[in-house]
Amino acid sequence: MTDPTPVRDVLSGAVVMAPMTKGSNLPYRRLCLELGARVTMSEMTVARRLKQKRRSEFALIRKAPGEPCFGVQLAGTNPDEMAWAAALVESRGADLVDVNLGCPIDHFTRKGLGAALARQPRRVQRIVETMKRGVQRAPITVKIRLGWNDDMRNYLEVARAAADGGADAIVVHGRTRNARYRQSADWDAIGEVAAAVPVPVVGNGDLLFPHEIETARRRAGCAGVMVARGALIKPWIFREAAEGYRDVGADERVALYRRYVDLALEHWGDDEHGRTRVRAFVRWHLGFWCRYAPRRADGSWPSMQAREPAGFARSSLEALLARGDDAALDFLADRLMAQAEIAPADAPPPAGAAREEPAAEVEG
Repeated sequence: MTDPTPVRDVLSGAVVMAPMTKGSNLPYRRLCLELGARVTMSEMTVARRLKQKRRSEFALIRKAPGEPCFGVQLAGTNPDEMAWAAALVESRGADLVDVNLGCPIDHFTRKGLGAALARQPRRVQRIVETMKRGVQRAPITVKIRLGWNDDMRNYLEVARAAADGGADAIVVHGRTRNARYRQSADWDAIGEVAAAVPVPVVGNGDLLFPHEIETARRRAGCAGVMVARGALIKPWIFREAAEGYRDVGADERVALYRRYVDLALEHWGDDEHGRTRVRAFVRWHLGFWCRYAPRRADGSWPSMQAREPAGFARSSLEALLARGDDAALDFLADRLMAQAEIAPADAPPPAGAAREEPAAEVEG
């Protein structure tokens, strides 16, 4: 945002690209911007690492050229440290600052970060209060899950604590920490938060097609929605949200993946070091891209929570793009990096069962 537009106006009807470890890298955000995204978020950034001046952490808070509304998500437990980091990222172009209370990764929760912090609502309130004093204009938002587990679903208490601390908006991922992604998101619980706090609420979880976006938003009564895995599987979901469903064919999908390679090489460099890094990201993204399936012939829709049987493919290229085995993903990554023709006849034979998705915590 180039001006201090009220956050309620920014989030009203918005489809926000979620903060995703590895997934919301700068080149991928740029691709999503080209495909209609308007509110984007950084990867989770640890406040203490910024204070330690780690270059790798500073890379996460870099705003892309032309990014209209860019949020930085911070993780930390010390209120003063979080306020310092909020002021820093605001000075470097962040249009809003989000507090991570949702990350389920053991490495971080053992340090009290992410979902572990949400077990301390009073500390959450202090962190938000201190961050609000540390920024000049950037709204402070807070992203939560429903709780630690089914025995500790404290989402209303945490949401109220954040709002009492001065949070400008709350984002709710409709699962507990222990549920990870094994269960469907609970949009009724998201609706409870929307009804309980005086600030805008953004709902997050299981959105893959445009009709699901509007249905979920109305069901929960939230200001906007956030997409995570949906954006990784189909980066054109933002355009669909505005214009309606499109059956994106295999050739068009390959062109989009090639565009990501171009953006990634521009970002990381077209030398040996840069290409090695880009290839690793392309290979990672392919593990999500392979999950795309179009609307079924009978008019029904694939589900976020289940892999579509490979029999849906209408061409040999579509069948290849749907493969999730290592041999196919390596083949596609190498072809995309070489800007070479993707000839399904040259692809390796299927080997083993397809994986569900890359090992990643993408908060959606």
